[in-house]
Amino acid sequence: MRILVIGGAGYIGSHTARILKQRGHEVIVLDNMVFGHRDAVGDLPLIKGDLSDRALLETVFRECKIEAVIHFAAFAFVGESVTDPAKYYQNNLVNTLTLLDAMRACDVKRIVFSSTCATYGVPARVPIDEELPQDPINPYGRTKLAIEWALKDYSSAYGLGFAALRYFNAAGASPVGDIGEDHHPETHLIPLVLQVALGQRSHIEIYGTDYPTPDGTCIRDYIHVDDLAEAHALAAAKLADGSQLIYNLGTGHGYSVREVIDICREVTGKPISVKESPRRPGDPPVLVASAEKANRELGWKPRYPELRQIVETAWRWHESHPQGFAE
Repeated sequence: MRILVIGGAGYIGSHTARILKQRGHEVIVLDNMVFGHRDAVGDLPLIKGDLSDRALLETVFRECKIEAVIHFAAFAFVGESVTDPAKYYQNNLVNTLTLLDAMRACDVKRIVFSSTCATYGVPARVPIDEELPQDPINPYGRTKLAIEWALKDYSSAYGLGFAALRYFNAAGASPVGDIGEDHHPETHLIPLVLQVALGQRSHIEIYGTDYPTPDGTCIRDYIHVDDLAEAHALAAAKLADGSQLIYNLGTGHGYSVREVIDICREVTGKPISVKESPRRPGDPPVLVASAEKANRELGWKPRYPELRQIVETAWRWHESHPQGFAE
């Protein structure tokens, strides 16, 4: 297929674009380069542009004869979404509606959407399956859920085929160590801990030590970025006009913040100082996935089920690219 990867110069998007190319798809990347990196795209064609530019989207769809879209172009900082929700509703929701209307105008009827476990809010049970009620507790999660609602309505009314992939905590890097996680600012736990190991930070902060968990810190399900990329490729292949596919993507195993830090100490062999701080707004205590549906329907299974494996790939990237991408 000819696939447009929107946000394909970013962390998950670049890994997905690479796997799509390896599977024989013709891949074109569209990115506004606010958070993207040119070096992450490699030799794939890159168009610099924003989702808000409907004219550009329609030109790309028509001239490149795009058959499917994979959409990663969202802001994803939970704390920022609480303090500046307007930014999130404009970029994540309004701009995605612009994308969907451009797709309609150009008869592009297949999209894989990067959703999130944040749509579940504080789950009534874990592991979380797709039938659990969605009740997000922050604007980031609410914008993602609103897009899922729009996708369902567009599918029913206009024949759009979509897959909404609700993934848990993306982590790790390409095993060969040439592309990985490089955010400015960085908010993800594992790269922050590894920056301490590299001497780039004095300590790692633990936000909240009084959660109802065994060691008092938040528990998360970490999924390797290449496993996420593989799921996007499988979902794109399964799509048909009118498809409504929804999958959780995780390993089914949760690790506390303290456990993550301990594993990073073991992998790096470095001392990692810790500072304990109060809870942040919008952080549920436990988020762990049930990905049985994706396994059953897509044939998807994580190749990196253990956090140590994931951290090892992340450390390889950060150690060889301590300043991230050159460009």
